Amino acid sequence: GGGVIGRYSDQQEKFPAIWAFHTVRVNQPASKFYHSSLLRKLCDLWDNRGSGMVNFHGSTGDIILLGTVTEQLEPVFFDLTHQLKMDLGGSGSNLRTPSCCVGKARCEWSCIDTQALCYDLTMTYQDELHRPAFPYKFKFKISGCPNDCVASIARADMSIIGTWIDDIRIDQEAVKAYVGGELKPNAGAHAGRDWGKFDIQKEVIDLCPTQCMYWDGEKLHINNAECNRCMHCINVMPEALRPGTDTGATILMGAKAPILEGAQLSTVMVPFIRLEPPYDELKEIIENVWMFWMEEGKNRERLGELIQRVGLANFVETVKLKHVPQMVKEPRSNPYVFWKEEEVEGGWKRDIKEFRKRHPA
Repeated sequence: GGGVIGRYSDQQEKFPAIWAFHTVRVNQPASKFYHSSLLRKLCDLWDNRGSGMVNFHGSTGDIILLGTVTEQLEPVFFDLTHQLKMDLGGSGSNLRTPSCCVGKARCEWSCIDTQALCYDLTMTYQDELHRPAFPYKFKFKISGCPNDCVASIARADMSIIGTWIDDIRIDQEAVKAYVGGELKPNAGAHAGRDWGKFDIQKEVIDLCPTQCMYWDGEKLHINNAECNRCMHCINVMPEALRPGTDTGATILMGAKAPILEGAQLSTVMVPFIRLEPPYDELKEIIENVWMFWMEEGKNRERLGELIQRVGLANFVETVKLKHVPQMVKEPRSNPYVFWKEEEVEGGWKRDIKEFRKRHPA
């Protein structure tokens, strides 16, 4: 099952003390908040049942308990669940342990309650964590804002990133204070060296990826319709700019490290979704994706590789999502758009002479 990775020595006669050295993955608390008493109990458990070596944390997020023998696996699971109220994490071809950033517990930029969502998904999909049934691993990673502090866009089969759809909030007096040198940019993070006077044009305006803002000497103007929520201006001037108040999340899919086809970032599938318990709309998307992936995915094929193989258009249609412009990374990278006859007004039958009148060769 999930959570236990078998390790056996191939020189058991030479090293009988480590004939087995199994690894146990433990589901970490959301955002990795711990009480010292729990950490002591966990260390005591592993001193008693394993090698005593613990890794905080594995790349997926789990607590890694390194080294035990087969006879201790059931007792470890019993002690974890009954004494520490903790569960095994994911390993193998199953749902890996969902992970999230600190969210609203510590971060003023967080647009969603990352911990509540992480906990809900963990409890809802407990079977998928414990019983490998997928073509390969599947990861949820949840970030509260587009800063994406858990790097979900690079590592998660489904990235859930908090965002907003209204305007960035601007405190014009604070903007003037940054320009005048009264406030330190980047919350003083680069104050160790004298970088010279803050230049809003050079350090904010010119670095905006969509060029959606300008400074007229008195006020900062933002064309929010063009903003792509990169967070750069907010990070540089945190006391002057804040995310909007109409919040939700962007759902992306298909990121992974190199396995079959090389590394890739996740692709936007749902530009904006509201996330309120019990998260039914999100779970419907998840289950549609899993159903298609389990039917069509090859052995050790991640979701992103499946999307590449069947094509984005076929994937989106099969999992009942809408085609949206945000799915296209850059215009004309693939100029071929295929339409079905029922999607074309009037069908395929056209009068070529009438067409040429409107579109001369």
